[in-house]
Amino acid sequence: MFTGIITGVGRIAALDDLGSSSNHGKRLHIQAPPGYLDDVGLGDSIALNGACMTVTAIDASRTRFNVDISAESLARTGGLADVGRRINLEKALRASDRLGGHIVSGHVDGIGHVTRFERVGESWLLCILAPLELARFFAYKGSVAVNGVSLTVNRVEDLDDGCEFSINLIPHTVEHTTLGDLQAGSTVNLEIDTVARYVERMLGAGQPPKDTP
Repeated sequence: MFTGIITGVGRIAALDDLGSSSNHGKRLHIQAPPGYLDDVGLGDSIALNGACMTVTAIDASRTRFNVDISAESLARTGGLADVGRRINLEKALRASDRLGGHIVSGHVDGIGHVTRFERVGESWLLCILAPLELARFFAYKGSVAVNGVSLTVNRVEDLDDGCEFSINLIPHTVEHTTLGDLQAGSTVNLEIDTVARYVERMLGAGQPPKDTP
């Protein structure tokens, strides 16, 4: 469990194939910020751009760690197979931690596409097109995790090919996450609000399947 408050920015330093076919995943070697791994052990969970992964190895200098990502996870996320890419890091939530963002599971629901990213006053306007199947989960002043960052939706517009939502980013968020690296056309990992997920399920409970006459 996470909060969407990024605790460090890392970098994909190297990538190894876990097999010879497309059914095999990858092993990521992540360069972490100085001191970031001091309280991390094998088996701990760290979210990479919003995707929860398990630490499988830590180097002797405690500056790099490894995670193994399945082919399924790679197919459903973006930006986790590019050597040199900067990525947002968040350690798993402790019971005693402050819940500064919102409840984030680390399970990516879909990939969005940046349609606009520009400075407006002292802040930045970020517009993202979410896939059509996720459109119903976005609401004005609702929460969303973008590449693992907990953010508030400021505008929602339903379109034929999906849902475009807008976010205002303060300078602190741009400076302390990888969101400042985005540009129009960039792909981002999206996780919908957990509350919206359960509300949708409860409202649909007992309803006949959509293909039932």
